[in-house]
Amino acid sequence: MSVIIITGSAGLIGAEAVSFFAEKGFDIIGVDNDMRRYFFGTDASTEWSRRRLESRFPSYRHVDADIRDQDAMERLFAQHGRAVALVIHTAAQPSHDWAAREPFTDFKVNANGTLNLLEMTRRHCPDAPFIFTSTNKVYGDTPNRLPLVETDTRWELDAAHPFAAHGIDETMSVDQTLHSLFGASKVAADVLVQEYGRYFGLKTACFRGGCLTGPGHSGAELHGFLAYLVKCAVTGTPYTVFGYRGKQVRDNIHSFDLVNAFWHFFQKPRSAEVYNIGGGRYSNCSMLEAIAMTERLTGRPMEWSYSETNRVGDHIWWIGDIRKFMTHYPDWSITRGVDRIIAEIHQELGERLAGKAG
Repeated sequence: MSVIIITGSAGLIGAEAVSFFAEKGFDIIGVDNDMRRYFFGTDASTEWSRRRLESRFPSYRHVDADIRDQDAMERLFAQHGRAVALVIHTAAQPSHDWAAREPFTDFKVNANGTLNLLEMTRRHCPDAPFIFTSTNKVYGDTPNRLPLVETDTRWELDAAHPFAAHGIDETMSVDQTLHSLFGASKVAADVLVQEYGRYFGLKTACFRGGCLTGPGHSGAELHGFLAYLVKCAVTGTPYTVFGYRGKQVRDNIHSFDLVNAFWHFFQKPRSAEVYNIGGGRYSNCSMLEAIAMTERLTGRPMEWSYSETNRVGDHIWWIGDIRKFMTHYPDWSITRGVDRIIAEIHQELGERLAGKAG
């Protein structure tokens, strides 16, 4: 039986990938040591997700290991060798703010961890495609230099700009920009993934995501804004909007749609590809718009406040142009917009909280 190795397997994208590929009949090796608990606290732990995966999928085997541990990764990949059909790397330190607290940890997880996985793939299963969940933060704050127009509820790109119709494409430079330390560590990982494709000929792809979201997200204040926003609305926790008058725009892609994109790449892999991936013009919202949608769903106003200080390296407006991936894989498409995503998060969160209460 072919094996798929998925790092960060109890996280949002990792768990979605486990579910998706297990249902396709693959044996899954999930690598996850619940670093999210360390990053963001007990409420952000993915332990609940790991337990659910183990109970639902007999073909899932959990490995409690750290991707920074080169010896552990060597043993894992050597054990399965060329039986590994695909590597999906979703494990990461994902927060701007947290990276500044512990720069060495951030870089070692995001950059060194990715290097370990690439090298083990090259040594033990070089025919296996390597899929990396990168980020739009590799572009730093360059998107903030775009000509933006303020409307009642959002910032929007000037209609005359080439990116206005479809969003920002992969031609945007990653140089001469403020990234945040998180963005810098992800740039390093992103370039390594490309280089292992170009230099060694591995089949690699960097998926530079916008806001990756869905009901499986353990949202925290420092990461996972849509899931955390709904969590605050449901629990009555005060929510803070940071900067840009709350009109900053994000495209949002459901975890299923992203993992489905991984599936299409796996079917016809390419080398050293880079894709902006997200909700695009199909699925996006501002903070104010997301708050309004959540209030309509819950039927009551949220308790939220505004801080004039934006997060370092944060984007005012991000809508990614997803046409490159759609050109390469025309059978793939977005299936869920923001309204449906918020509704799914709300339903899942209610069930999860009810389970804790019981």
